[in-house]
Amino acid sequence: MTSTMHAGPITADDIAHLPEPAQRHLKFTRVLGRPADVSFHATAHGFFRTRPNRNWIACISEQHNDATGLTRDFRMRLKLAHVVPVRAEDVYEHGHGRMHATALGLLPVAAGRGHEFDLGELVTFLNDAVLLAPSMLLRLPVEWTTVDGHTFGLTLTDHDNTVTAHVTVDDRGAPREFSTEDRWADLPEGLVKTRWSTPVDGWCLVAGRMRPRRGTAVWHLPDGPFAYAQFDYTNADITYSTVPD
Repeated sequence: MTSTMHAGPITADDIAHLPEPAQRHLKFTRVLGRPADVSFHATAHGFFRTRPNRNWIACISEQHNDATGLTRDFRMRLKLAHVVPVRAEDVYEHGHGRMHATALGLLPVAAGRGHEFDLGELVTFLNDAVLLAPSMLLRLPVEWTTVDGHTFGLTLTDHDNTVTAHVTVDDRGAPREFSTEDRWADLPEGLVKTRWSTPVDGWCLVAGRMRPRRGTAVWHLPDGPFAYAQFDYTNADITYSTVPD
């Protein structure tokens, strides 16, 4: 089942063809009665770490996602050892993903581009839509599939990139976890295709929309799960647009 661009307020009939767990998700997140989102801008506080044995570092993220051109611009700021400012940027546009991070505004500390980043950034865009702007999925070339009574699959294609993920929801339709195999972890031996998930710690109602209380990004490594980023969305500043930018 594939999504098409949708204009006007979303109704129950508009989502009746989707897998039942996906319908519960969209109803729980209160997308019915309003047009599908085209874009969103979010600023959130959180914590980040580079290795399982490292301490958590406070950070601030700012991102803009747009379904019209299928773009994602995610930026994060933190201070290593509470002193050295680091800025990181993850971008997906025109079918390509890239990552870049600098310390002190000059020294490169991380960088990456190529097919692995194309897929990784695209599936992260899909993750953002599921958790922060689910009606955006109705504007995207998404294929929806039923996995079981609490899980549905999503496949998103853009340019030559195709990514797939599973979304697990509770009886209400609240997502508990987004999971994909279409990301690569930067390990000592290089980039390794690794299961990646974003478990959600609760949901809250803000300005008529349901949003995660807290989301965590986790690599499922051979030695065990590695949670490397956590963001608090309860007090995040999130704005939405239902018209093209």
